[in-house]
Amino acid sequence: MKKSFLYACLFAVSLVSCKKEIEKISDTFKDTVSASDAMEAEKDSVKKDSVPVVKKESVPPVMQENGFYNAFVLPKDKKMRDSVYAEFSKKYSVEERTAILALNRLDSKSKWNADTLVVPAKIDTTLMAYSPFPMQLDVLSGVKKFVIFSYPIQAFAVYSNGSLVKWGPTSMGKKTAQTTRGLTFANWKKKLAISTVSTEWKLPYNFNIHNIGGIGWHEYTLPGYPASHSCLRLLRKDAQWLYSYADTWILNPGGATTKAKGTAVMVFGDYKWGGRKPWRNLLDDPNANNISVEELTKLLEPEVPKMLKEQSNREKVVDSIKAAKAMTVPIQNEKPVESQSN
Repeated sequence: MKKSFLYACLFAVSLVSCKKEIEKISDTFKDTVSASDAMEAEKDSVKKDSVPVVKKESVPPVMQENGFYNAFVLPKDKKMRDSVYAEFSKKYSVEERTAILALNRLDSKSKWNADTLVVPAKIDTTLMAYSPFPMQLDVLSGVKKFVIFSYPIQAFAVYSNGSLVKWGPTSMGKKTAQTTRGLTFANWKKKLAISTVSTEWKLPYNFNIHNIGGIGWHEYTLPGYPASHSCLRLLRKDAQWLYSYADTWILNPGGATTKAKGTAVMVFGDYKWGGRKPWRNLLDDPNANNISVEELTKLLEPEVPKMLKEQSNREKVVDSIKAAKAMTVPIQNEKPVESQSN
């Protein structure tokens, strides 16, 4: 009996030792396989009561796939963030990264201002596939050029005869210096304006829309929230595009009064200060930021007659200037006030 019990104990010890050796070999093998194979092997071999595997800090977080839009999580630790962005840069081209940041109302300088980036499952570098604005607005069918800025979603859109031709991100006036709402018209433009608030603020492709208040759109940092001193900040490529697209005012001789107004512009809505950033809602609902045709029609319909009146007047003025030039009569306009904030 004693001998049998002793043999049984020795056999059990041998089994345990053998099991440990097998597990050691198995662990060594796991370390040599690829990351994807290791994940699959781990799923099949780890038991419920096993000790959880601790991820190494150098490994970037996995993209959280959520359908049409995914979440690219950015850790707080700087070293890890650099690692994540290196992976981000490797995965997406410069154009794709620009589009992703634009959807998050960021430029390349402010890419770390977010803790999570909303990333489309399929990248459209034109952004048109993700437009929160309607593709067609019949109420604007007679308006040749129109630019609209939405405070709630910090985005702008451009319509030509009711068809959406462009949209993009913006950073509008902060809570203590909000951008003036309502219908206005483009005034003067300058390729490089200097802010009257601070001479250090250079404002490329500046287009004024409130001359006395010094408010306009121009290129400047997009930090992912409303941050300006009333102006409408844009990405450089958007500021350049709008600089060429929009029409300026036409002044009477002497420059004291306006003979014809420029492109119609509207700023509308209210931002949810302190709330969740609107574009983050896309992770739950890809249509969360969409502005309906009905909403915009209700907003714009009362203003369309004024837009058409100013458009008609401008066309007449332009025709008269062309006729005057043909007769070699000089037209002189004084330089307008260049008051501007960022």
